Amino acid sequence: MAVAVSAYGISFGALSVAAGLDVWQTCVLSLLMFSGGSQFALIGLVASGGLSAAPAAIAASALLGSRNTLYAIRMSPIIGPGFVKRVAAGWITIDESTAVSTVQPDLPSQRLGFWVTGVGIFIGWNLTSLAGALLGNLLGDVRQYGLDAAAAAAFLGLVWPRLKQLQPVVVAVAAAVVATVVTPWVPPGIPIIAAAVVALVVGLTDWFGKNEEMVW
Repeated sequence: MAVAVSAYGISFGALSVAAGLDVWQTCVLSLLMFSGGSQFALIGLVASGGLSAAPAAIAASALLGSRNTLYAIRMSPIIGPGFVKRVAAGWITIDESTAVSTVQPDLPSQRLGFWVTGVGIFIGWNLTSLAGALLGNLLGDVRQYGLDAAAAAAFLGLVWPRLKQLQPVVVAVAAAVVATVVTPWVPPGIPIIAAAVVALVVGLTDWFGKNEEMVW
């Protein structure tokens, strides 16, 4: 997971420079924001509207990053007490570290999965963001390397083992359909929020949770 997501950082670095940010701004964004979806949303809107798009870019990236608050609630009992530790954990509470942690079978491996994934991605993402920003136009169209598919493929690998009951299957399908339908019509980041709302509604109501395990 850390390797796949870090590779995608090259794409961010190159696109950020192409959007008008310089190398230092790109690096600071990765260091301080450290939320891939929010970073891509910000530079995407800046690229399309320049400085005048800055308020919308900030709003979109903040909205998309708000999902990390939900992750923090889920991860709090796993991280445990300790102010410094919890501040550090907050910095790396992202999609990937939460996903890897929550699929582990016991508390020690959940903590290990969280820290190894979060720290690994933080280091790798910042290094590859710098590399992408420095290489810039030398890379050409970064999408041709398939880096944009790396993170999605890694997530699919995490999700697939959990699709053994009807409830998670319904959540996954419903969220995917909603995200796909709204993507052409709304700003970047909104499809993920919409998919998360669908997942919360179906998951919290437990509509299909009592069905027997499915065999694939």
